[in-house]
Amino acid sequence: FSVGLGLRHLFTKTMASTMKLKNAKDGEVVTRFPPEASGFIHIGHTKAALVNYILAQQYKGKMILRFDDTNCDKEKHEYEEAILQDLKTLGIKWDIGPTYTSDYFPQMLEMAEKMIHEDKAYCDDTPKEEMAKHRFDGTSTLCRSNSLEQNLKNWEEMKKASPEGLRFCLRAKLSVDNPNKALRDPVIYRCNLTPHPRHGDKYKVYPTYDFACPIVDSVEGVTHALRTSEYNDRNDQYKWMIKALGLRAPSLDDFSRLNMEYTVMSKRKLTEFVNTGKVWGWDDPRMPTARGLLRRGVHVQALWEFVKVQGMSKVSNTMEWEKIWNLNKKIIDPIAPRYTAMDQFRIPTTMKGVDAVSRQQALLHKKNPDIGSKEVTYGAKL
Repeated sequence: FSVGLGLRHLFTKTMASTMKLKNAKDGEVVTRFPPEASGFIHIGHTKAALVNYILAQQYKGKMILRFDDTNCDKEKHEYEEAILQDLKTLGIKWDIGPTYTSDYFPQMLEMAEKMIHEDKAYCDDTPKEEMAKHRFDGTSTLCRSNSLEQNLKNWEEMKKASPEGLRFCLRAKLSVDNPNKALRDPVIYRCNLTPHPRHGDKYKVYPTYDFACPIVDSVEGVTHALRTSEYNDRNDQYKWMIKALGLRAPSLDDFSRLNMEYTVMSKRKLTEFVNTGKVWGWDDPRMPTARGLLRRGVHVQALWEFVKVQGMSKVSNTMEWEKIWNLNKKIIDPIAPRYTAMDQFRIPTTMKGVDAVSRQQALLHKKNPDIGSKEVTYGAKL
């Protein structure tokens, strides 16, 4: 299923003509693909990876592969290895990495404390349901007016994950009543006692994706952070974090999230299917994972072509599987060898007028002799 260098170059060139980046200069573009190692990549992740890879190639730049490992309840080393292997199978190469968000935990802790000192963050122990109601109603909790000393004290307890610290989370002080609810004092740090896959028990507090992503994008030199349109409401939050921390701002751009008809794309639900035995595994041909699709007979080249057709479109819609099958047929029809197979018979038959068993050579593909030939056996008994 590997893509030949010539074909990959052809598709890279064709796809590039349908995708453009704002303020992009040849040789300076840096994109990133940041999967979470909490499952195998599916066709939606494949689209995101290809878009970042193709654009980096188009502008003679680089692509970073970064594992977003901030949620130690979900990450597993086996998923990480699977993602690396699947990307290679798909013909996607990264120039930098793999890196890990957790590589920057020390810097992020310092930045969180800086925000506390500058009154841009505060510790909040409001019960979860009550906090959700405050956010919905656009009102502040009592903790929002805590003193610097109180916030620093609670933050130290959080870092130790003491019984008192476990009650708190750290929230950024953006707004309490912004029409965009993503800007209503989002949580940027939580306590978690689950050992981290790479750091064990070293850390007891972990950043949220919305806090970590803009920091690591800036520090790693990402010039164009490409996100699916589901993050549109969070773009202003991303920009606020960059400004509040005084970091270099990557350019944000988005493309539509890939939805397939009659298909579950939630990684949580796909994991449940695997764990409960509803499917054979992540490579079950009924799964929308890259491995499942390849096992079902989809050619890598068809996936590339499918993504090329969509490009950087921002229009959200549900795609039909028939589009992939049609693309796949055009690709495999000229190269697929033809074989004949018969199911098991219950009634044997003998045909009259047929001589002894004979064998003849026949082409595996009538229109493509280069594929080779096969031996066909003729006889009286079926």
